[in-house]
Amino acid sequence: MSFCVTYQDIILASQRLNNKAILTPVFTSRTANKLVDAQLYFKCENYQHVGAFKFRGAYNAIANLSETQRRAGVLTYSSGNHAQAIAYASQLHNIRALIVMPEDAPKIKIAATKGYGAEIHFYDRYSQDREVIAQQLAKEQGLTIIPPFDYPDVIAGQGTCAKELIEEVGVVDYLIVPLGGGGLLAGSLIAAKSLLPAVKVIGVEPQLGNDGQQSLRKGEVVSISAPKTIADGAATTHLGMHNFPIIQSLVEDIVTVSDDDLVLMMRFFAERMKMIVEPTGCLAAAAVMKKVVSVEHKKVGIIISGGNIDLKQFASWVG
Repeated sequence: MSFCVTYQDIILASQRLNNKAILTPVFTSRTANKLVDAQLYFKCENYQHVGAFKFRGAYNAIANLSETQRRAGVLTYSSGNHAQAIAYASQLHNIRALIVMPEDAPKIKIAATKGYGAEIHFYDRYSQDREVIAQQLAKEQGLTIIPPFDYPDVIAGQGTCAKELIEEVGVVDYLIVPLGGGGLLAGSLIAAKSLLPAVKVIGVEPQLGNDGQQSLRKGEVVSISAPKTIADGAATTHLGMHNFPIIQSLVEDIVTVSDDDLVLMMRFFAERMKMIVEPTGCLAAAAVMKKVVSVEHKKVGIIISGGNIDLKQFASWVG
């Protein structure tokens, strides 16, 4: 089956990102390995530019625009990490960026997005449709929309994360990936399955936002109401039309973890691995540590997708 993104697209994205994105570290933890009786390799995108993997897809997408599109500027809609990524990538290319952002987005993400020079248009995520707002603004102002996950160049950029992980640690039996809108999972699937055809790739969502799991079970994209979960980066209402066929065809399974599981994982990362990870970034690791996914005696790649979190909020959860 042919998809909107090929492994060659990911290779090209990797070349564009060379010396632009950070080659993020892969950490291990003897304590974590012992708790689940497996070899775990954590790809730490919390150390990426803007504190999340989203920089990869945003930069790749903007780098691939025509000069005419760049002159006009870009627009996206995001709860935070993609917003920051588009803002920073736009700053690097010296182009205008307008972000449609929920009013209740974490303050740290709003501040960072503004800090990179982007303009922000706020909306109410529980009563308004961000995609409708974005389409209207783009039409009025001649902007190119770069969606957070349902866009081939974004998917290809996100796939470079799994490519790097596998190139560094070699053969893994499992690759566990956070799932929100599906860009990271779709890109990871293309990269992982191209490099390691036998690898089992599993997506992980918050329990309160399991639209991907429902979609996989039903065989079509299922939309849900905006979920109220601490994993704000995965508080999406549906997968994309570009990434769902990839996920449906290649993913081993989609599982879920609770918000309580995410808090426990944040505490583990802070106490044992000395790093701050946001709730969404903990999804994949939490599924392994809570044994939602059984990985005994296996070699496992785990993507930590981001680390952007208000420190007061972080302290209230893990303190």
